[in-house]
Amino acid sequence: MSIALNTTGVDDLGDVVYALREWQYDGAPVQLHPGDLGWNWRFGAAATAAALRTWSRDGEILAVGFMDSPTLLRLAVAPDACDSHELVHQMVIDVTEQERDVLPPGDVSVEARFGGPFRETLMAQGWVTDESWTPLRRDLTAPVEESGLRIEVVGPELASERVALQRASFETSTFSDDKWHAMVRGVPYADAQCLIAYDGLNTAVAVATVWSAGSRKPGLLEPLGVHHEHRGHGYGTAITLAAAAALRRLGSSSAIVSTGSSNVGAVATYRSAGFQQLPDVSDLRRG
Repeated sequence: MSIALNTTGVDDLGDVVYALREWQYDGAPVQLHPGDLGWNWRFGAAATAAALRTWSRDGEILAVGFMDSPTLLRLAVAPDACDSHELVHQMVIDVTEQERDVLPPGDVSVEARFGGPFRETLMAQGWVTDESWTPLRRDLTAPVEESGLRIEVVGPELASERVALQRASFETSTFSDDKWHAMVRGVPYADAQCLIAYDGLNTAVAVATVWSAGSRKPGLLEPLGVHHEHRGHGYGTAITLAAAAALRRLGSSSAIVSTGSSNVGAVATYRSAGFQQLPDVSDLRRG
């Protein structure tokens, strides 16, 4: 049976999340993670489903595409399908031909970190390298050092404080209490936690959300931020350590994160928290 491109409905979201969970393993490229869908769930299940496309054969999902922004398509492929010429051929057709309704017209980019044939084919068709990203990974076999701050796991009673920290950490954030509640109702949040870090004066200074993909699989940090009034005191490193420790308690084998390569401060923060910097990877932009 041939490979089919599919739109995704709300009732299909559980299957997509399950597939992404199964594809995570240590040593894999840092590609689309169920936590990425979980963070997008703040906009609701219907919006998350509308941003997804899948490629499948005989009912088995082989690849997932997710419009993480109006101009960026993120991709993940099943480990045993990365070198499938049939899948690569079909995905290239569906991504490059606008009538397939995978990518909108105009200036768009694709994140494809799962192997060479897909990238090589797009570049042969005139696609060019775009934004560079730095993936980082920390092994969680051994216990994580103490953060030095008081850490609280966010429940409904701390939701407003968690939201306020997000908005104070990212100046363009539109996060809200309603969006937090929508996010925690999502399928991926069953294996996730939001964390707040407090300084010695009991002031909330940093925030993070961590997403497990299941026992003995890499977990994701997304997002992580420090209140703009409390930067420069090592709180970024502290909340990163707390996030890694939380993932270890959730059963994750490692903690992963990816940040823009130009954000040297973020890269340095993750490295200071014991994360190994992996080779930079670039998106591809339609030429």
